[in-house]
Amino acid sequence: MGLTPVEIRHLQPAKTLIRGYSRTAVDHLLDEIVVSFEDVWRERADFADKIDQLEADLVRYRELEALLRTTLVSAEKSAVTLKEQAGKEADLIVEEARAEARSITRGARADHDRLLAEVRRMRSLLRAALAAVEDDAPTQDAEAA
Repeated sequence: MGLTPVEIRHLQPAKTLIRGYSRTAVDHLLDEIVVSFEDVWRERADFADKIDQLEADLVRYRELEALLRTTLVSAEKSAVTLKEQAGKEADLIVEEARAEARSITRGARADHDRLLAEVRRMRSLLRAALAAVEDDAPTQDAEAA
């Protein structure tokens, strides 16, 4: 069992009548103090080793933290860059799709207009043919009579 400084301060070895303190009691007390002092020194050395280890761990963790912080900043920048690029690419795709839709629509309108013109021309030809047939029909009726 270790002695505390307060216990050592209040120790009073047994006294003898002739020579002062009892040599055996003082030797025993000194042995206890030595053991206690050795325990304290051993604990102190253990704590010093533990402190050294913890300080080394702290340095390593701070380096790791700095690396992680740098990595996080880099990842955030990459994410922003990728997001911007994706937005630009999406805008480009949409614009290309709109241009293609306008082209298809123009083509369809041109085909529609062409077909309408063709229909008008055909109607005109059919009317002309019908009119020609109708004009020929009375002359044929007159010839047949």
